Amino acid sequence: MKFKLLFAIIGITIIGCETKIEKEYITEPCPEEMKISMEQQKRKLTDKGFQIFDYVDEKTGDTILMQQYFIAFLKTGTNRSQSKEETDSLQKLHLAHLGRMYEEGFADISGPFGDDSDIRGITIYNVPTQKIADSLANMDPMVQSGRLAIEIHPWWAAKGFPLR
Repeated sequence: MKFKLLFAIIGITIIGCETKIEKEYITEPCPEEMKISMEQQKRKLTDKGFQIFDYVDEKTGDTILMQQYFIAFLKTGTNRSQSKEETDSLQKLHLAHLGRMYEEGFADISGPFGDDSDIRGITIYNVPTQKIADSLANMDPMVQSGRLAIEIHPWWAAKGFPLR
């Protein structure tokens, strides 16, 4: 069940963007990203309060727009005493919360880690401030119950580049 949301998000991302795929790598940008100029995109982001900067790739000479995102680490919380029924209910509510964050455009990707460490999973928030990311992450029913705890860090990534 944990992985269904992750696969759905990845699937939606790939299906929602018609691209040319060669050797399992996306080789052309989404048409939506090509419709507005770099300056328009920068203005749109800064007007909304996002932090950005240009990075010039030394190898290609291309200018890449970098945007600050916020990565939330979902960690084992201090309250793990819930019954199986409560835990199952919280898990459903947790996945619904993550789905809502994705649908409303606040989160770009979420998923659990594949081991049993203290860090249980991540969500990458596409919001202008850490305060907003923290507020959204703390709305998660798993966090509110104490089963999970949040640790958020600023994270920079190239705007519009798909995962591969």
